[in-house]
Amino acid sequence: MKKHSAQRALLAFALVFVLPASAEIYQWKDEQGRVHFSDIPPNQANVGKTISSTPARPHPVADDPEAAQPDGETAPANAIPAAAPAKSLAERDLEFRKRRAADAEARAKAEKDAAQANRRAQDCQRARIQHGALVSGQRVARPTADGGREFLDAGEREAEIARAQELVDAFCNEK
Repeated sequence: MKKHSAQRALLAFALVFVLPASAEIYQWKDEQGRVHFSDIPPNQANVGKTISSTPARPHPVADDPEAAQPDGETAPANAIPAAAPAKSLAERDLEFRKRRAADAEARAKAEKDAAQANRRAQDCQRARIQHGALVSGQRVARPTADGGREFLDAGEREAEIARAQELVDAFCNEK
């Protein structure tokens, strides 16, 4: 019983899609000269005003103006181009893989740029702190080879301030 109802449902479903596929397309112009396309023939009020109420013919490709119409005429200058052929599954898959690879590459570049900007910001912060400590006048010492420390004199301090300013300029200015 269920097998027959499933077959009937499948048949009804198939008919829903098959019947509209066999419908004709009608083309006509209204009194303002606009072209209309429909699967329903023009109503009786417009029949007297129609130029053509016959099923519409497909237009030849617009790139070939010499393409002959069935009645021997050449294609009009405003002919509708034919639809591009559908791409195969392999072509679509290849395009998808290329897009995915390009996205991954862009994401990796963005992460690399963000990491570099973060390092640069940290270096800038350290350089500013060092420069601020030197300029503030507090005593600054540096380690010696024997594990002790020595304090900077005025000349060494000025040299260190200049070096710290160069680091601030190098790390904190946008390039």
